[in-house]
Amino acid sequence: MSSDVMNFLSPERLWRRADVLSRPSPVPAVPGAYGWWFDRLPARIDISGCRQVDGLTLLYTGISPKEPPRNGRPASRGQLRQRIATHYAGNAEGSTLRKTLGCLLAEELGIQLRRVGSGSRRTFVNGEHQLSQWMAEHAYVSFIAHERPWELERRLIEELDLPLNLDGNSRNAFHSVLTRIRKEAVATANALPVAPNPGTGGG
Repeated sequence: MSSDVMNFLSPERLWRRADVLSRPSPVPAVPGAYGWWFDRLPARIDISGCRQVDGLTLLYTGISPKEPPRNGRPASRGQLRQRIATHYAGNAEGSTLRKTLGCLLAEELGIQLRRVGSGSRRTFVNGEHQLSQWMAEHAYVSFIAHERPWELERRLIEELDLPLNLDGNSRNAFHSVLTRIRKEAVATANALPVAPNPGTGGG
């Protein structure tokens, strides 16, 4: 296991939603990778191969910014602080993690993916607030600064069991289940009328 991966798996601290959204934020505005740890699983997932620390299980990793385009377009100027805040307080359209969690928790939380606005965007509408509350209670985040986080992300997905990651992770045992659940949620949303757009899950 590479040293970068070992550093990622040995965070000095895991941060809660209230910590991340406080001011000043403890999350640096720099490029890097982040991991999401949970004290409660959002679905029936085999976590025997997952990294676990103090009763928390690592289920997902992400980065900011993405790898620069190879077509000459400008590179993303994303950074950890903004991206992690979006996961904790945004909506499903802007956060793959929120979309995944909401689809898995839809029945438990009584929420549903819907088309909003012009109809091309999908969120959990007012259910984003319930999702934010669930994350406040059960989701923790760690992060590590890295100048080329897309390279680290590839190693993390190759070397770790990360059930909630989809891109580049088709070998994972939960991949087909998660893909099906998300597709079914999107298909249902597409069949329903467009709902009013209440915004984000920042409450």
